[in-house]
This record gives sequence, C-alpha cells and structure tokens, in this order.
Amino acid sequence: MEPRKLRVGAVSYLNSKPLIYQLSQYAPEIDLILEVPSRLAVDLAADRLDIGLIPSIEFFRGKNYTILPGASISSFGPVISVKLCSKVPFAEIKNVAVDEGSRTSIALMKILLHHLFHVAPETQMFPLRVSDKDLKTDACLVIGDRAMKVADGEYPFTLDLGYEWSRWTGLPFVFAFWSVREGISVPAHVMKAFVRAKEEGRRQIPAIVSVESARLGIDETRCRYYLENVIRHEFGAAELAGLQRFYQLAVEQGLAPEGVSCVFHGSEHLAESR
Repeated sequence: MEPRKLRVGAVSYLNSKPLIYQLSQYAPEIDLILEVPSRLAVDLAADRLDIGLIPSIEFFRGKNYTILPGASISSFGPVISVKLCSKVPFAEIKNVAVDEGSRTSIALMKILLHHLFHVAPETQMFPLRVSDKDLKTDACLVIGDRAMKVADGEYPFTLDLGYEWSRWTGLPFVFAFWSVREGISVPAHVMKAFVRAKEEGRRQIPAIVSVESARLGIDETRCRYYLENVIRHEFGAAELAGLQRFYQLAVEQGLAPEGVSCVFHGSEHLAESR
C-alpha cells in the first residue's frame, strides 16, 4: 500500500502564490489545500492537516509545532495587504471589526494600538463576504487581497501594520510560515522541495501576476510591485528576530502562552534560508 500523502494547507491570498506556484510538481507526495489563514490554523490544530502555512501567532498557540525552514510570508516596512482603516483618530478607536480570515494581524493590531496609541478597543468579526463599507464600527482591520483594494484616501485614517511594526521595532514582521504538527516527519527531500518551490516561484512572479491580477481585479503593476518588492518569502536570522520579538509582546498582552520555542523541523537551530 502506498504511504498516505502529506496534507498541506496554504493561504489562498496573492502573497502565498510564489510559495505554492509549482509546489505540487516539486513535491508530488503532498495534497495541497487552499484556505484562509484562520481556517488553516483550525485544521492544523484538529490534525486535518500535516503542514500548514499558518498565521505566526497560531504557531505559539499550537500543539508543539515545528517550523519548516526556508520560507515565510514577511515584510520589512509597508505591507500594503494588512490595514487598519478608521473613521476616527487611532487613539479614539473604541471598536474594530476584524477580518474573519485573520489571526496574526489581529494580535499585531492589538499590540500596536496598545503600545503606540494606548487604546484597547473591543473587536468583532466581520465575514469575508461582508463589505467594509457596511460596518458601523469606528474602524476595521482588512487583510490579504481585500486590503489591497482599499484605495488611498478612502478612510480618514489608515494604518499599514507592517510599516508601523518595522518603524517601531526596526525588524521584519513574519505573518505566516510553514508549520508542521507534532508526530509528523517530513522527509529531507520534501523539505528541499518547499524551498525549491519558493525559489522558482519568486522567479515566476511575472507569470503569476499575469494570472492573479486579472482574477483579483487589481492592477498588474501593483501586483508585481507587491510580490517583488513588498512581500518577502525568506526565513533568515532577521525574520526569526522579528518573530521572537512579536512573540514576546504577544505574551505580555496575554495573546499567546509562555514557554514556546521556535524549533525548526529536523533541527533546534535556524536553518539557512537562501
């Protein structure tokens, strides 16, 4: 009997496309499933996935996950696809509607609002199919492809969370990475396939953009700039430092449990990310 394929879940947003563009070809041992970040986190925790490109906050809330080295969805500076859009000044926000697809961005928003603006607004989920224009809250947190469609000046106050994080800490922010659930062993050649897929996906950004820009209804030039210059897909020492700083701040605000280490699959140390 053939061994069961590894069940791999990835986010369906534009920013993940270079990581998964040819992943199934390089790693035929996997079944690839596309979902929003929050649902991937639930499925990995419920053992319905073996590897998930999950929100970074969920790694720290999970059950002894390890990090598959070599790739992430990160930014250093403006990220464009994670925005807090407000009708009032940030220091006056009392309630925020948050995108139901988000987990890490909610935690990051709470950390930034607490430390930079000294507020802790109430939050409520708003479904993916609901337009942000229909919301009655002071502000809304939008992520992914939907955030890229928010035009400049559409809201009186807009905060790019990636920019504010890097400006404040001097570090990259890691939004998501491949996490492996406890009890799963990923063969070395499959681990290499994930890195190879990332490297080839980065080279194929023009081809990815030609398809995705039309599908999403986003200008092709904007999509290409986003993937080539905004989103980082590495996982090196700088990304690890940013991730660990985020974890420290999340623990301080009760957003993640204490005592979780960043352990890379097959090693206790950071693997080189080329």
